[in-house]
Amino acid sequence: MRKLSSTTAALLLLAATASSVSITPVAAAKPALKFGTCPDDAATSAAASCATLKVPLDYAKPQGRQITLTISVDGNLNAERFMLVNPGGPGAPGLGMESSIYEGLPPAMAKKFAVFGFDPRGIGASTPVNCGDTSKFAKHPAPPARPENAVQENQRVQQARQIALACGAHSKELLPHITTENAARDLDRIRIALGRDKIDYLGYSYGTLLGATYATLFPAHVGRFVLNSVMDPALTTYRANFTQDLALQQRIDQMFSWAAARDNTYHLGRTRIAVEAVWKDLLKKAKAHPIGGVAGAAELGEAIIGPTYSADSWPDFVAAMAQYRRGDGDPMLLAVNEATAVPVDPGNLAYNCMDVGWPRDWRVWHRDTLLANAKAPLVAWGNTWFVAPCAFWPVMPVPAQRIGSVKVPPMLLIEPEYDGATPLAGARRMHDALTGSRLLIQAGGDHASYLSNPDPCIDTRAERFWLTGELPANHTCAWVPTP
Repeated sequence: MRKLSSTTAALLLLAATASSVSITPVAAAKPALKFGTCPDDAATSAAASCATLKVPLDYAKPQGRQITLTISVDGNLNAERFMLVNPGGPGAPGLGMESSIYEGLPPAMAKKFAVFGFDPRGIGASTPVNCGDTSKFAKHPAPPARPENAVQENQRVQQARQIALACGAHSKELLPHITTENAARDLDRIRIALGRDKIDYLGYSYGTLLGATYATLFPAHVGRFVLNSVMDPALTTYRANFTQDLALQQRIDQMFSWAAARDNTYHLGRTRIAVEAVWKDLLKKAKAHPIGGVAGAAELGEAIIGPTYSADSWPDFVAAMAQYRRGDGDPMLLAVNEATAVPVDPGNLAYNCMDVGWPRDWRVWHRDTLLANAKAPLVAWGNTWFVAPCAFWPVMPVPAQRIGSVKVPPMLLIEPEYDGATPLAGARRMHDALTGSRLLIQAGGDHASYLSNPDPCIDTRAERFWLTGELPANHTCAWVPTP
């Protein structure tokens, strides 16, 4: 499953159930965090400041080894309300997000809220997972994503196995505790350290699952929660991966249709099928003669995923297609370099692979990917390889906290109609699971775009909830930005 985040565009879950960990409630007190300079390598603005907080590695052993969380803030620390934000991933760093959100707040909200970002456990400046030197897994051009024979498939499978073993070798003690439930418990420790009885929360993509898990574990401390690009609480990550295949393929088809309607500009064909045929020809061209000697068909397959997250990127990507067709591969190479910049994302895998749903028999993966490929041929195999190390993960997971197992305070869900990374059907199931929640459906398919792409229909309803606690009625917004 592709990383799900508001800043990129695959995952999730578990390893300690609520029933297996005894949590002693702690009353809110005066703020215990001391904010100052942020880490040099953090993507924070000059307006932000940072603090650290020690939390248990294992909440079943609260007096045992402690790990460090790093938290950032923008806004007035004497503000009436405190909002925690998470960009998703799982595994996306949150330091720096506080300023991007705070700067995008309407004036009335900026007066009322301070915004806090944080790197979740296992990520960035919060005791990160380490998989060692992963540069050896970045050899390009890579074997075709869709294997042409058993030898090519085995090459990919063995690489996935090696990645899993490397992560286990370098982070053996940490991996069992990089779970959504523990990240939610960390959120509550942050709440306590901030001296708040209730906390407000804005979560994108995987961050919606984290927020829903927090609400399930700590319903008494839920303030105003907004979840954008909502994950499906009913599917294992393995099954969600194949649901995502179909949604991403649909979004690519929409981009090709958009390009076909502008054939006078791009000259790629007047129908979606014609544009798709051009793309397949480009894949063959890159396979035979990789761009710059490094970008083959597999790399182009990675690059086309980026535009599925935001229609604003369609013009540049379609233009890159047109230029590559004419012989200039440089713009496409830029897209490839961005898509393949991180060969292995240790934090993403650490959360991802703790889901109980991953089969340990590769024959199951092979069969299911072939079935998905029939309906999502531009996506299925690449998406499978993205999470293939989970078939060999060195840590055995346990079931996750079930969303909907307890009643939680009502919250607001915002879901794009054609979201490729987190399909609408999953948001509907989250809406059903969270009793009293409201669902705003946004026309279009830009992933996790609340507060980054203005939409008056969405924004006015969400602002009223933030400011007053008044939830809107379920609604479908027809307004959609055009690239």
